[in-house]
Amino acid sequence: MSQRIKTTFLVLAGIAALLAIATWATFQLPVFGAGPGAALMERMRASKQFHGGRFENTPPYVSDLSWSGELKSWLGDEVREPTFEVPVERLARNALARPVAPGLRARWLGHASVLVEVDGVRILTDPVLSQRVSPFQFVGPARLHAAPIGLEDLKNIDAVVISHDHFDHLDMATVQALGRGGTHFYVGLGIGAHIESWGVPAAQVHDMDWWESAQVGNVTFHCAPARHYSGRKSMDNSTLWSSWMIKGPNHSVYFSGDTGYAGHFKQVRERLGAPELAMIKVGAYGDTWETIHMTPESAVQAHRDLGAGTLLPVHWGTFNLAYHAWAEPMVRSVAAAKAQGVQIVTPRPGENVEVGVPFVNRAWYVKG
Repeated sequence: MSQRIKTTFLVLAGIAALLAIATWATFQLPVFGAGPGAALMERMRASKQFHGGRFENTPPYVSDLSWSGELKSWLGDEVREPTFEVPVERLARNALARPVAPGLRARWLGHASVLVEVDGVRILTDPVLSQRVSPFQFVGPARLHAAPIGLEDLKNIDAVVISHDHFDHLDMATVQALGRGGTHFYVGLGIGAHIESWGVPAAQVHDMDWWESAQVGNVTFHCAPARHYSGRKSMDNSTLWSSWMIKGPNHSVYFSGDTGYAGHFKQVRERLGAPELAMIKVGAYGDTWETIHMTPESAVQAHRDLGAGTLLPVHWGTFNLAYHAWAEPMVRSVAAAKAQGVQIVTPRPGENVEVGVPFVNRAWYVKG
């Protein structure tokens, strides 16, 4: 081997070593969360969904991604961002200072974040108020509309439910702001380690397995199945994904989280009853993703499986995370709901939906 080849080899090896060190150092940043301690790990291993050192779907999810197909889809000509300013209904700065009124109401804050009030308890689902869903706020998918409420006004939230630990569902800055206000977090097994590593006291963090329940005031939080995957650093399925049924003495609401269509919707109804309001994921889908990211038509069928009263579509319109047109998830959801006789609401971000009070749907997502 000539000296020149040896020198080139050493330079390339040095570059590779530096990249490896940089990658390792990056993954040590707080935003990537933390692994479970011994006690939590023991609970994870005891879960029926834990196999071979990771959580698995039943049956297991087998990726059929084709990189050439994904590239072709990525290069498509769909209009994936709104061509007009999305109408956002801002919450008043003191909106959360008032006591929670009786009843059931929800405000979609964008993507999978919904502010829900159930029988006197104020809840947030997958709260993400940062500008980007990324480990870094200088790069990554950015918001396509303003958040209806700022972090500084996010107060008096009794509880948060987290469906899984991906960056568009678990946001460190939002979690920290809520944690400082005393909010309790109800999460799938393993996710609590992330939240505690961000400074939230352990007493406010509750890791749960499917079909376990917890009480907040007179409202019960049921952790329920979903069909997805997890991981902050890779698709390692290191934490448990879930859906949530929230039931008070008078009202009930279901939150699907990210999921493919499967039999768990019927299981939820059989074990926990039919919810009045179902907040179901309708956006971010693709031809090869359906087993873990269902289509709008499947979301409407899931709503029917649940026997739910009103469908509130979520997980669309806020971040550009898929290959479909921006408004397509809502357009297809409304059409499928009409075809199947499902009651659907189409609120603007921040607009209030109150169960039992008539809601006037407007196609605000279609420019015309």
